[in-house]
Amino acid sequence: MNEPAAAPGKLSTSAIVAFSAVSLPTSALSLAIVIYLPAYFATSLGVSLTVIGGSWATVRMLDIIVDVVLAETMDRTRTSFGRYRPWLVIGAPLVMLGVYKIFMAPPGFDGVYLVSWLLVMYLGTSILNLSHSAWGAKLAPGYHDRSRLFGVLALVGVLGAFAALSFPAAAMPLGHTHARSIQDMGWFIFWLTPVAVALVVWSTPETVAPERQRRRHSLSDYWALFTNTSLVRLFLAQGALTLGPGWMGALYLFFFTDSLGFTANQASILMGGYILAGVIGAPITARMAVKFGKHHTLVFTTTAFSLGLFTVKLIPHGQIMAAVPAMLWCGAMAAGFDLMIRSMLADVGDEVRLEQGRERISLIYAVNTLAAKIAAAFAIGLTFPLLARLGYVAREGAVNSPAAIRSLEHVFVIGPIVFVTLGGACVLGWRLDARRHDRIRAQLEARDAPCTTAPTIASVESQATVTAALPSRAREDTDSGRPSS
Repeated sequence: MNEPAAAPGKLSTSAIVAFSAVSLPTSALSLAIVIYLPAYFATSLGVSLTVIGGSWATVRMLDIIVDVVLAETMDRTRTSFGRYRPWLVIGAPLVMLGVYKIFMAPPGFDGVYLVSWLLVMYLGTSILNLSHSAWGAKLAPGYHDRSRLFGVLALVGVLGAFAALSFPAAAMPLGHTHARSIQDMGWFIFWLTPVAVALVVWSTPETVAPERQRRRHSLSDYWALFTNTSLVRLFLAQGALTLGPGWMGALYLFFFTDSLGFTANQASILMGGYILAGVIGAPITARMAVKFGKHHTLVFTTTAFSLGLFTVKLIPHGQIMAAVPAMLWCGAMAAGFDLMIRSMLADVGDEVRLEQGRERISLIYAVNTLAAKIAAAFAIGLTFPLLARLGYVAREGAVNSPAAIRSLEHVFVIGPIVFVTLGGACVLGWRLDARRHDRIRAQLEARDAPCTTAPTIASVESQATVTAALPSRAREDTDSGRPSS
């Protein structure tokens, strides 16, 4: 039985902030995974760079299919408790278990241990991220409303990442070892996860959109989705914009300590500035998207990030104040990457629902998450073995040769600049702007609106079916009121 969808109004800021609570633990965990955990395993727990890189790559490849299965199941979920709410409840304990086993890992563990518990942790985070993103796309149906909602999500995520970052930064003043600070970070994420999920589940309403399409989906429907030009472009952009910053993050501590001469504590403080700059960067990016369009904003932020990162190599040895402007600039620009892509994916989800007659937003986010997972696997799976091959030794107390340090510098700067620039290039000429999305939303709302007479229902469904069956050019002409040729 199809449930009528309530017409969603504009969400209040307080409602958006409450819904954003899940971004606190997931962003904190993402920071730990990219910046701290791999280096912590290599330096404090004595695990080889090859084992770490190989394990991460293996896990990311193994759980690729998981997101597609999860998303397909989420899109079919229809319960009195909601479509996405039950999945948040399921994901939380998996994240907690994985976090405990990974952050409290014993010294010298093997690859089997790492792969096993990374799989559990990533399964939990996949469930949380997919259900949260898909739910957000349904909460804010408008083109600009999504920029606003995902802007707040990005802002709250920045705060979660910064909170996690405070543990290593405060280690020295508190007299804690770096290893102890990583474990404290793990406990912070462990306990924050159920609190954040409970807040969202308790405070956020959820409606399930009706599905007008009665027939079962065939392989051609999936093929049409996976070959959708807009989704392919966002898939490539997501991969590049995950790999670039992920590459930088994987090498960050090595570069800032061994090349620029900062202590681990100073490097954490600078990373805090990078993360905290997102508090300014996220809302500015969201406003730019409203004024100039999402794709134009993404091109600008990726270009600006690449130019800013180039200056990092020019920072004088050990001069922390000289490093602050570059880190703040790069952090502010990077805050817009995920924000824009998630919002653009939600717009494409509306276009797909109009064409296929049923909700596919979870699957759309899952397909894009595949790009992020593949890129994240390569960020660590490529950089760590590459450093080892170039002669760099990550073990605590090791002394590296000048040649190894120079190799580290080149790898750190060139990789992120290349991939981030490519990520922005992927959306050049983007066509799904605010005007086109408004036409799509008008057709969806007309089709989804509760009607009182059978002829009206038939008329609406017939119009939507004909529109979806038209070739893309003809469909655009029909949307705009022009006769198609």
